[in-house]
Amino acid sequence: MKTRLRILLVGLIAAGAWLVPSGQAAAAEQAAAAPDQKIVGMYIHQHWPYKHPYAARTWTVEDYRGYAEGLKQIGYNTLMIWPILETMPDPLTPSDQANLAKIAQVIDMLHHELHMRAYIVLCPNIMANAEAKNAPFELRHYFFSDVRVNPGDPAAMAKMMAWREKLVRPLANADGFMIIDSDPGGYAGSNNREFADLLVAHRQMFDRLRPGIELNYWVLMGWPSYCRFYSTAELKISTEEEFHEIFTMLKERNPEPWGLAMHASHGEEQLGLAPRVINFRYGGIEGEPSFPMTNFKDAGHDPAYEAGKNGGQRGVMGNSQTHCVQLPNTFAFARGATGKPLTDADYEKFADDLIPGLGRTIVNAWQLVNSTDSAAMNRQADELAGLADARLKAGPLKGLLFNDPRRFVNDLAMMLRFKAAVQEFRVAVDAKQHVLPAFRTMVVTATTWQTQHGYQDAWYDPRMFEALRKLNVPRINEKLDEGFTLKEGATGFDRVRLGLAQIETHTTRLLGAMQQTLIEMERQSSDSKADANK
Repeated sequence: MKTRLRILLVGLIAAGAWLVPSGQAAAAEQAAAAPDQKIVGMYIHQHWPYKHPYAARTWTVEDYRGYAEGLKQIGYNTLMIWPILETMPDPLTPSDQANLAKIAQVIDMLHHELHMRAYIVLCPNIMANAEAKNAPFELRHYFFSDVRVNPGDPAAMAKMMAWREKLVRPLANADGFMIIDSDPGGYAGSNNREFADLLVAHRQMFDRLRPGIELNYWVLMGWPSYCRFYSTAELKISTEEEFHEIFTMLKERNPEPWGLAMHASHGEEQLGLAPRVINFRYGGIEGEPSFPMTNFKDAGHDPAYEAGKNGGQRGVMGNSQTHCVQLPNTFAFARGATGKPLTDADYEKFADDLIPGLGRTIVNAWQLVNSTDSAAMNRQADELAGLADARLKAGPLKGLLFNDPRRFVNDLAMMLRFKAAVQEFRVAVDAKQHVLPAFRTMVVTATTWQTQHGYQDAWYDPRMFEALRKLNVPRINEKLDEGFTLKEGATGFDRVRLGLAQIETHTTRLLGAMQQTLIEMERQSSDSKADANK
C-alpha cells in the first residue's frame, strides 16, 4: 500500500537541544557564551549535495566564519551542524577526512574567535553502507549511502559505536551533541528501552572523549514512531505515553549533562524537565527539503518572527536549508528570539547592511517573491540584473552574502523571473490561451535557476504544481506523484527506504519531464504551422 511522503518530508516538526555548560573545568573551558545567556541558534543542515554556496556541504572555514559573523551581528549565538558522519565509510575517503578536519576548525573558530556555541548532530543508529565510498562527501546522496543498525544486536552496536567514536573524536571540542529520535533513525521492532540504552552508550562515549560534553535528546516523532514506520510504512507520531516513558527512563538514568529539544510539549513539565528544554522551531525559517526560494512574510503575518519569539527555557533554535537565499527570514527569526520589534524599516536597515544604498530595492524584491504581479516581478528582476558593479559593495553583513553581492542580486533576479513565469503560466492554462509561450518561459527560467544552485531533492511549489496538473501531461503527472509517494517493496522498511532514496533526485526528474514536454510541444506547434502553410 502506498503512503504519501508529503507528511514526512514537507513541514515536519523537528527539534534540537542544549544545556548550559556543566561545572566541570574541561567543559567550562569550552563555554563560548555566558552560561545564563539563552541560545539563539541556527541549524546548518548538510543533507543535500548541491552547489556552492547554496549547500552547506560546500562551505569553507572562511564561509562559516563570514556567515557566523553575520549571524552574530543580528543576534545569534549558536551554530548546530550536521556533518552527516553516518555516511562516512570505513576507511574514510580523502573528502571525508577533509570535512572532519574542516568542521573541527569551525568549532574552534566559533569558540575562540566569535565566542559562539557549537553543537553537532548525530542520527542514532546509522552507518555508511558499501556504496558510500563510491562518491566524495560533497556529492554523496544520503539515502543511497546509509544503513540502519539494530540496537538490539550487541555486536552490531559495538561495531557502530567503535567507528562512531573515531569519527566524533576530532569534533570533541563541541559544546554538545544532538541525537535525534527519527528522520532518519529507528529500527523495525525496537522500543524505547533500546533507545535509552543507545543514548547512554553515547554518554559513555562522550565521557571518554571529553568530560562535560552535553548529550541532548532531539525530540522529533519519537523512537517508537519510526520503528513502527519501518514496519508498516505508515507514519504516526509516538503516543504521549511513549514520550513519557522515554523521558522517565532518561530522568532515572540521568546521563548528565543532558537536555531535551522540542517543538511540541510532551509532558516534560510534569516530569520537571522544562528547565532542560530548548525550543526548536523547525520550518519557521525554511521548510526542508524544499526547492531553493527566498521566503518572506505575508501581509500582516510574519511566521519567522513569531517562531523566534516562541522559545523554551534555554532558548530557541531555527533551521535553514539554503542559507544564502533565506536572509529575510533569518533576520526575522533573530528579532523575535531577542525580543526586538520588526518593522519594514528594520528590514530595510538589515538589507542596507547587506548592500549599502540598496535596502529599499532589496526589500521590494523580497516582497515581490510571493506576489502574483508578474509584470512587477519582471521589472524588479531587470532592475536588479542591471545594477552596476560599483553599486554592489557589500556592507557590514557581507558574510551573509558569502562575500558575493553580485551573486546575491542575480539570485533574486532569477527567482523573481521564475516566479513571474509560474504566475503567467497559471493564467495561460486557466484561459487556455498562449500556453506554449508561457510554458516555455517557465521551463527556461526554472532551468536557469536550478542550474545556478544545482539542488536535486524534493520540489513542491503549490502554484506551479496546480498549473502543471491542469496541463495534464502523463510524464509530468507521474513525476508530480512519485516525488511524494512511497514505493512498493517487500517490507515496510523497503517502501520507506526506496521512497526516501527516490526523493533525493526529484527536482531533476521533474524538471527533465518538463523539458521533454516542452520539446514535444514545440515540435507539435512547428508541425501544425507547416501543415497550415501547405
